[in-house]
Amino acid sequence: MDPLDRQLITLLRHNGRRSVSDLAAEIGVSRATVRNRIERLEAGGEILGYTVILRADTVAQPVRGLMMIKVEGRAADRVVVRLSALPEVQEVHTTNGQWDLVAELGTETLSALDDVLRRIREIPGILGSETNLLLATPRSTRAKLTG
Repeated sequence: MDPLDRQLITLLRHNGRRSVSDLAAEIGVSRATVRNRIERLEAGGEILGYTVILRADTVAQPVRGLMMIKVEGRAADRVVVRLSALPEVQEVHTTNGQWDLVAELGTETLSALDDVLRRIREIPGILGSETNLLLATPRSTRAKLTG
């Protein structure tokens, strides 16, 4: 990845919906160059996809938790795919130590959290789990977009 790729990725991180023309004008290269670079970064797996960043109050998820998950042998990839399909799972991290994965969860109610915990525990390949509720977030480095 060269400086032009890094600059393009930085611009896309701030606004993944920018047009190729707009990106080309800002970087100072042709539209074809930008289009080719994006296609190459996607094909090479550097860009995995695009997402929407919501204002914190757009989707209410007042009940949040961290679920530590122990996975059977080589089932980690399959478990991550299944976890990623659940809308309540905000992020999945691999880790070391006693637990293999950490899933960040968010729901509207405690009963919804209980439901997603049950569904996660039923995923083939999960051997055990432990969940902690997040009570408050006194500090975060995640983007806080104003609306």
